[in-house]
Amino acid sequence: MRNAMSSITAVVLAAFVGYGAAWYFGAVEGNFSLLLFLATVVTGIYWLAERFYFLPQRRQAVAALEASAVKRKAELAKMGINQVDDNTREAKTRLIMQPWWLDWTAGLFPVIVVVFLLRSFLFEPFKIPSGSMIPTLRINDLILVNKFYYGIRLPVINTKVFDNHEPERGDVMVFRYPPKPSLDYIKRVVGVPGDEVAYLNKKLTINGKPLPKTPLADFFDDETLRYAKQFEEVIGGKKHRLLNDDERPAFIAGADDFQFKQDCRYSSEGVVCKVPEGHYFMMGDNRDNSLDSRYWGFVPEKNIVGKAFFVWMNFGNLKRIGSFD
Repeated sequence: MRNAMSSITAVVLAAFVGYGAAWYFGAVEGNFSLLLFLATVVTGIYWLAERFYFLPQRRQAVAALEASAVKRKAELAKMGINQVDDNTREAKTRLIMQPWWLDWTAGLFPVIVVVFLLRSFLFEPFKIPSGSMIPTLRINDLILVNKFYYGIRLPVINTKVFDNHEPERGDVMVFRYPPKPSLDYIKRVVGVPGDEVAYLNKKLTINGKPLPKTPLADFFDDETLRYAKQFEEVIGGKKHRLLNDDERPAFIAGADDFQFKQDCRYSSEGVVCKVPEGHYFMMGDNRDNSLDSRYWGFVPEKNIVGKAFFVWMNFGNLKRIGSFD
């Protein structure tokens, strides 16, 4: 039995390692939520088997050894031999010890299940991979996302089971990228269901009302070593900074075909879109360097992951740590 379980566990762990390696080298499209869910299930099965089967068996073996030692002492006592060395201690330690295949499964279950629950229902860490949200978020910022702010969702399938807040204009939101839901994107909510969003000549208007936009000092980008025009914009009562690049044209080049594209009107000045029910219009704060709803369309409610709210680390710039709007 022990040999069989050892072999089975080796195969299971090799499968996890192989999947991780294939993901790392780009041979497969990884899904960390699914991987963590499977790890929780597998280690949970081992934990239950350890608690209700393997551990009781080992304890029975220790009890049998102790009973055998007591019987031997009694038999020796009848023969007048009372000084008997207890040489069972090491044997009992070996009998009660978890084998390696339980150490690497049942032993890891408590840690894995806590990580799974925290990541699935409370807070999930993300790393900012691009500059589309500069100046609010920088490349390599490590951020936290509130997973329950917009409601509780089942892990992996992302189905909402409990409502909380609705997304509001100005929220920085993580969502599953509509053209490829296995990827997570982060942008700012600009339009909610029913809004008419116009981005014309690099000016944002919602339902016919231009958003306040105040010039600030130019922003210096450490990555590109360039200056960009910086503004403060107010959306949904929340202030945030944005960048504009005068060298980039106002029109939207290369927009994809997407669902409800008929609700958008493209021109040389930009785009005007009517946000359909159950969908959201997203834009990056780095307005001229962001692939967002202007290019690939609206984000359906089912794709929402959570609300981003805190930079917990940036190893290149510790001053980045803190909350943001």
